[in-house]
Amino acid sequence: MNEQLARIVSYLKDYDGPEIRLMEVCGTHTAAIFKGAIRSLISPKIHLISGPGCPVCVTPAAFIDKCVEYAHMDGHVLYSFGDMLKVPGTAGSLSDHKGQGAHVEVVYSPFEVLEKAAAQPEVTHVVAAVGFETTAPIYGLMIREMQEKDIHNVRLVTAIKTILPALTWICDSQPEIDGFICPGHVCVIIGSDPFLPLAEKYKKPFVVAGFEPEHLLVTIYDLVCQIEAGEHNVGNHYKNAVHAAGNRKALDVLEEYYEPGAAVWRGLGSIPDSGLYISEKYQEYDGGSFGLDQDIELPPACRCADVITGRINPADCPMFASGSCTPTSPYGPCMVSAEGACGIWYRNR
Repeated sequence: MNEQLARIVSYLKDYDGPEIRLMEVCGTHTAAIFKGAIRSLISPKIHLISGPGCPVCVTPAAFIDKCVEYAHMDGHVLYSFGDMLKVPGTAGSLSDHKGQGAHVEVVYSPFEVLEKAAAQPEVTHVVAAVGFETTAPIYGLMIREMQEKDIHNVRLVTAIKTILPALTWICDSQPEIDGFICPGHVCVIIGSDPFLPLAEKYKKPFVVAGFEPEHLLVTIYDLVCQIEAGEHNVGNHYKNAVHAAGNRKALDVLEEYYEPGAAVWRGLGSIPDSGLYISEKYQEYDGGSFGLDQDIELPPACRCADVITGRINPADCPMFASGSCTPTSPYGPCMVSAEGACGIWYRNR
């Protein structure tokens, strides 16, 4: 550990001021905090809490139901990333239905689907397109390639969210959160400047972090120093990947292929302009993504909604690791994904 980092750790470890609550928005940051044993290096008065930065966790049941519907159609195949398979819909998960003979395949890249579509023109290939600004450009580039290669038997069912409206919702509903560790992956696309209006409106600091322990420690130090000084600036400690104005080429893809609209976040409800939908110009490729806002009532004991809004830590949920909600038998969506807070806490408990 170099001398500067040692001073930062000493400062954070010895901090004895008012209680501070910092939200790490991104699920990958939650995992990195455990991997780097960050909590053991900071004062117990500095609380790190999880946010809504896992797209799988906030996808409503109606989206799963639509995907299940396609998977059971003759002449159709539904493609999904693996972490979506166990998310419950109103009538079970994609994994449940795959076991019953539904046509569900796991892919590691959406572009795999284009190869399958070209080889099987008689089949309609449906992609469960889930994510944030990080993955949205990929689906836009898929549409571009489908046009270039004259592929017309692929449909996208989208549940793509944008993070800024969700953070606005959290700032309005959770005023006790003192500062935010901004999501590094999303910021690679959108940059750090979009957080300036939030910092000014809510008088809270927003700081972009990378994923190494030193990135996180420097970011936490920046946030604590700002809070102690009564400041609310936007910082960037991931400058090798994140620029203030973002990635212009990726942003151009978002502007070309998507339009914003209201979207339901599981546990948060409908948030205006927080979803990205395939624009009218490219509707041929949409598989019916609008209006997928129905959700299921989780049992009162399930506290997923409180976990993703930072009201509680996963271990405070009565269902956590109790046998009723584990990664092998998840009940709430936060236990399903590799980026879900409950699953991360369970694996590192």
